[in-house]
Formats: sequence, structure tokens, C-alpha cells
Amino acid sequence: MAIDLTNDPSVQSWVNVPDNSSFPIQNLPFGIFSTSSRDRRAGIAIGNQILDLVEVAKLGHFSFIKEAEVLFSHEVLNPYISLGKEVHKKVRSIVFELLKEGNTSLEGKNVLVAQNEASLHLPVQIGDYTDFYSSEEHAVNVGTMFRGKDNALMPNWKHLPVGYHGRSSSIVVSGTPIIRPNGQKMPPGAETPVFGKSNRMDIELEMGFVVGKSTALGESVPVDKAEEYIFGLMLFNDWSARDIQKWEYVPLGPFLGKNFGSTVSPWIVTLDALEPFRTKGPDQSPMPLPYLQSDKPSTFDIQLEVHLKTESGNEAKIATSNFKYLYWSMAQQLAHQTVNGCNLNVGDLCASGTISGPTKDSFGSLLELTWNGKEPLQIGEETRTFLEDNDTITLKGFCDNGELRIGFGEAVGKILK
Repeated sequence: MAIDLTNDPSVQSWVNVPDNSSFPIQNLPFGIFSTSSRDRRAGIAIGNQILDLVEVAKLGHFSFIKEAEVLFSHEVLNPYISLGKEVHKKVRSIVFELLKEGNTSLEGKNVLVAQNEASLHLPVQIGDYTDFYSSEEHAVNVGTMFRGKDNALMPNWKHLPVGYHGRSSSIVVSGTPIIRPNGQKMPPGAETPVFGKSNRMDIELEMGFVVGKSTALGESVPVDKAEEYIFGLMLFNDWSARDIQKWEYVPLGPFLGKNFGSTVSPWIVTLDALEPFRTKGPDQSPMPLPYLQSDKPSTFDIQLEVHLKTESGNEAKIATSNFKYLYWSMAQQLAHQTVNGCNLNVGDLCASGTISGPTKDSFGSLLELTWNGKEPLQIGEETRTFLEDNDTITLKGFCDNGELRIGFGEAVGKILK
């Protein structure tokens, strides 16, 4: 059996990859891009470049895929993702070999586009979107604020991955502005609600995974097979209007306070690229029910950052967290979502919920970082409790073990009036 070298940190590419780049040859994340001369199509990030998969297909390197040129010419990745893990692994291996130092197969060919000359688009058509609530630290923080320390976690929280069905139509790619939403609010001390713009705009530091395999209605996904149904991960900012959310969420949960916009990064990093960073999640007590039990290390050591920049140019890194802090894993989330027979479709998106860590600087929302607005953050010469108009939030994510760095790029959004 051939040895898989695609995660070997010693392998270099003939494409120039800057130091500390998010996109070395061991990453090869998928996205959709266009330029002034190229319609939307599939590409792979390598250093500061994009490998045009349509042009590579024209050269015959994906001949094992029927009509590969047409496949990669689609405006979303769903048709490619539908081909399954075996095809994904073969494409990854072929691209790795083509980009490896010393390979001249693509020399002089029109296959690379500078990222700064391309537009990046939402990479998948998202049919359905589920937002989970899987960080114990976040759940405890929010519960403590509103219900007190003794009642911070609801009785079901440590028995199942809590989630809700969100709005897929308002998920947008990095760089898309977010309009401050209108809605009903109940001001402190008021007897009746008021209507207007949210004045408690917040972010939620999350990651999302893209479903890579469909299921039939009535079919369940076993927890130990769940990763076979996951194509890859993206950064995810679930913008939140806390004042609207607070008034509306009882009894059915989030609605207008959440569905006005969520931002994703444009590149999908596959599980194959993340394999060197696989790790064990938090110990779970009490023991989950059997359908949620797994002995396999099922999370990844992904370092996460939140940066805030004001209209006047003041900026600061306001939070540093890690994907591995999540109490419930992606596998458990998917197993729970389908245990009742709920069907999956390729391109569906599941988000983790806010990822908070054990220290204040690792909290994944302004609600927590400012403790419900009582402890303002210093942003250069300014302060913030919640977001103001023309504030820009940038999420960053990367894995780094000292030998290899695998990044997700950025998820950027600016709040407009």
C-alpha cells in the first residue's frame, strides 16, 4: 500500500508559500473563486495563490472523474462533494503531487491565480443549517448571568448536544457587510416592548462543518461513522442581536436575533488536512447514552482568534480560544441530529455554537467578554461593550504543532447601519 505523504511537514511546493501561511501544500482547502476573466469555479488555496481546478482538469489530470472540467465549473462545490471520500482523497493526492517541489507537469500552464486578484464566494449551496450550543464554558457563563451560578446549565445540557434549526439563506461569505437588524426589544423597566435597531450587537466565535454525504429520511448516522459524513470545516461567526434575542427567545429559542446574518470563511479545510491535529475532547460526565459514546479522539487542536477594528482604526485581538474546548464533538452532534431519522443533504452546515475557554480572554462573545456590558473592552483609545456601526470583526483559525501550520484564512464582517 502506498504511503500517504500529504501530511508530511517536510514536503515543500514549487509554488512560493510564505512563512506562516495558512495554506501550505499539506492543507489544500477547497473554495469557489472568480476573476475578471474566469467565471465562478472550484479552486484550491496554495500560499497566496489559487489553483484553478478547471484548468487542471483540462490538462487531463482528473481523467478518472467523468466530465471533470464541467464538475469543477459549477458555482458551488456540492456536485464535487457528492462524489464521496474516495474521490476526495484521490483528488487531494493528485493535487499534492502536482504541486510538490520538483514536479514540472504544470510548468508554464495557466493554472494559478493570485488570491488578491480573485473574488471568493460562498463555497457551497447550504440547504439546511443547524446551530449547536456545545461549549460548556459558554453555556455556564451565559446561564450564570441570567439564572445564577446554581442554575447555569439546563438539566438536559450534559446529556445531549443542544441545537436549533437556523436560517441558511442569510449565511454569507467573508467580506459581506452585515446590516444592523431591526426588531422588538424590551428595555429595562419598561412595561411594553419597543421597535428599533439592535443596540447590543454581538459576535459568536464558532466553527462550522459541511455535510459531505446525504442520508435517507429515517436513517441515523452512528457516532463512530459520523466523520464519513463530514467534508470539512470553516470559520463561522454567528452574529447575534442580544436585545432582540432576549425578548423573543422564550419559549421557542432564537429567531430574529440570529437569522439576519452569519459569516463563514471562504475556504473549506478537509478532515484529511486536520488529521495531524486530532486530539481528545473534554471528559464527559455523566457518561452519555450509548448512541453518543465513542472512544475515538474526535476533535482537533484548532487555535482561534477574534479581532475587532473600529471605524477610526483602533484595533485589538479581543479573544483567543480553541476548537478542542467544545464539550460535544462534531461526531456526537451529527449522531444526535440524525438519531430520530432526520435526513442530511450534501452541503448542509452545522455550527458548533460559541467556543469559549476557561479564562476570560478565551470567551467567544462580547456578551461574555464584557460580562453583559458591565466590563467594557479597551480597543486602542476606545472602549466597547457591544458592536458599534462600522466596527469590523475578523475571525482567524489555524493549527500549529511547530512543524506544520494549517490555516482556515479569515471570516470578516463589518456592521453597517
